[in-house]
Amino acid sequence: MATSVTGLLLIGCAAESGKAARSAGAANEKKEAEVTPGEDLMQEHGLIERILLIYDEGARRITQNEPLDLETIAGAARIVRRFVEDYHEKQEEQFVFPRLQRAGREEALVAILLRQHQRGRELTEEIVRRASSSASPELAQSLRSFSRMYRPHAAREDTVLFPAFRAVVGADGYQELGERFEENEHTIFGEHGFENTVAQVAQLESALGIDDLAQFTAR
Repeated sequence: MATSVTGLLLIGCAAESGKAARSAGAANEKKEAEVTPGEDLMQEHGLIERILLIYDEGARRITQNEPLDLETIAGAARIVRRFVEDYHEKQEEQFVFPRLQRAGREEALVAILLRQHQRGRELTEEIVRRASSSASPELAQSLRSFSRMYRPHAAREDTVLFPAFRAVVGADGYQELGERFEENEHTIFGEHGFENTVAQVAQLESALGIDDLAQFTAR
């Protein structure tokens, strides 16, 4: 009987050990699945690129004298103001740029990026104002100017700025900032703020008929 009890205890210990291992494995998987600050910002750049496609289509329609619902353009600009300028860029200006400047890294690039942030906000004001009146050549120019500036802006951040930032803050600091970014996003936009914003952009794409990815396939 003693042997049987011992066997049961060993089986129980083995089961608890297996459960603990599975729990630890799940925790590690969750940790690995967490979005890092660089990935977070890059995902937001993907959202911005989709808005730039809306701007491109708006400018094209104005130039070709094709029908254009200006509220679609104004709606895209409001997303730029709310999500890109008041949130995404503020995250960079508060957490990313200062750390690079203090470390003496990419200072010239940071200075240019800051100027472009300011110029982008000016262009957004122009777009919102002009979209409230008519589909003018000036509106088309503002849309093109914003797109022309922001594509290389985001690309330089993705390929130069963010890698330098990660090297400066180190692994622990990088993880801590990732948690801070997520908290800020949830505080400002709610639990699914990014996903909801993507859905809003998708609605604007659908309104313009540019929501089908297949139509962009090269011929």
